[in-house]
Amino acid sequence: MNRRSFTTLLGVAALASLNAACTTSSGSASDNASKRKEIDAGADGALNRLYSSVNGSQALASKATGILVFPKIIAAGLGIGGEYGEGVLRTAGQPAGYYRTSTAAFGLIAGAQSKMMVMMFMTPEALQKFQQSKGWTAGVDGSVAVAQVGANGLIDTNTARAPIVAFVVTNAGLMANLSLEGTKISKLDI
Repeated sequence: MNRRSFTTLLGVAALASLNAACTTSSGSASDNASKRKEIDAGADGALNRLYSSVNGSQALASKATGILVFPKIIAAGLGIGGEYGEGVLRTAGQPAGYYRTSTAAFGLIAGAQSKMMVMMFMTPEALQKFQQSKGWTAGVDGSVAVAQVGANGLIDTNTARAPIVAFVVTNAGLMANLSLEGTKISKLDI
């Protein structure tokens, strides 16, 4: 086996183990209700944090047809790793489904970190395409504009016109100049 195949295989294995460690299997109705409640509470906190730290994000959210919130995405690895998180899609302020996100990561990775991600579906078509997919991948099934904040402290107007706008926030604040391409999102059975 050549080095590239081995590295790819190792990355897939790391992502699979991270996914297995973070995934809850379908349990009882009370376990599922508890999990939904936990995700919803995390989403409320994540949105409050976004709205208080990024000017214009709440106004943009009020125009969105759906908002997908991943309150905690864990990234872990050593050279090769992965990311995993669970979240909720809200339409008209109500839960419309629960989802997981996962991404294989290659490069300078050492240790673990946490971030939150909020995706705003700005058009009914973008939301409908997402909801009808069996497994959705950023950059393949939909183009996602990562929110940029201008010198005036407000969201860049070009970003705000995109059909899907994403915010990624770490403890240090809003992350800019990153790509969500390859991020996979699929429905959770809870």
